[in-house]
Amino acid sequence: MELRLERIEKYVGAQTHLYPLDLTLVPRAVTVLLGATQAGKTTLMRLMAGLDVPSKGRVKADGVDVTGLPVRERNVAMVYQQFINYPSMTVADNIASPLKLRREKGIDARVNELAAKLHIEPFLKRLPAELSGGMKQRTVMAIATALSPKVIVADEPTSALDVVVQRQVMQTLGRLQSGLGAAVVLIGHDMGLIAQFADTVGVMYAGRLVEIGPVAQMIAAPRHPYTRLLIDSLPGIDAKRRLTGIPGLPPRLTDMPPGCAFALRCPLASAACTASVPALQSIGDGQVACHLYPGLSALPPLTAKAAP
Repeated sequence: MELRLERIEKYVGAQTHLYPLDLTLVPRAVTVLLGATQAGKTTLMRLMAGLDVPSKGRVKADGVDVTGLPVRERNVAMVYQQFINYPSMTVADNIASPLKLRREKGIDARVNELAAKLHIEPFLKRLPAELSGGMKQRTVMAIATALSPKVIVADEPTSALDVVVQRQVMQTLGRLQSGLGAAVVLIGHDMGLIAQFADTVGVMYAGRLVEIGPVAQMIAAPRHPYTRLLIDSLPGIDAKRRLTGIPGLPPRLTDMPPGCAFALRCPLASAACTASVPALQSIGDGQVACHLYPGLSALPPLTAKAAP
């Protein structure tokens, strides 16, 4: 199933929390959304799953408008950060809960099948509080995929886990995706994991998608200044370098500046950047929302702008 968000906006009171954007999720591909806190990642995730309704725009599944459909009819699963609905129920009963809500047949067999795939058979009679972080996350994935969804939305599923378990969890998610033929959208911050598992990376800033493209291109040659500075603020393995953050803070979504929201922090900002909001435009095999294009073919060298 292809899930497409068309011209999505989300208002909070009189303000636009999520600015107009388009995003397409395709089967068997992993799309990662990056961005600072309050960039709009979780809001977008909720709109995909039907947990929230856009103020404007449409959500389509294989071309069919599903904007107003309830969560149960979306065929979209949510994988949270070790959150389990029923902490007083055993692991087996938690996995069975969505199957019982749908009144599916062969529930016990399905629970055992998922437990085998996720290597949690010995823990089926335990309570969630008796599990390690990694086992709890595997249980969450079993619950989320019990109904064979076509889209899996994972909200930082590896946070608070050590690096070895993070990789195991991501590999497990990849196997589940492959078996279901599902599209996966992942909210995360670990560039190492992203480089290994993502197909497409989207970068969000202040409620807006500012760049999206194939993972190799996004890491090696990003086109938006924010993406470049975000990557440069992370440690690398090729050479030692001094790490620098991005001075300043993102604007409050209830008090957005005119023009590009990143202009006050951007070392390449011009008068055009504070005059109008740049549209997301196609450049090469990706898209970028920046007034530098189409005048440039690549982002020039830059250093973080000093804080005002």
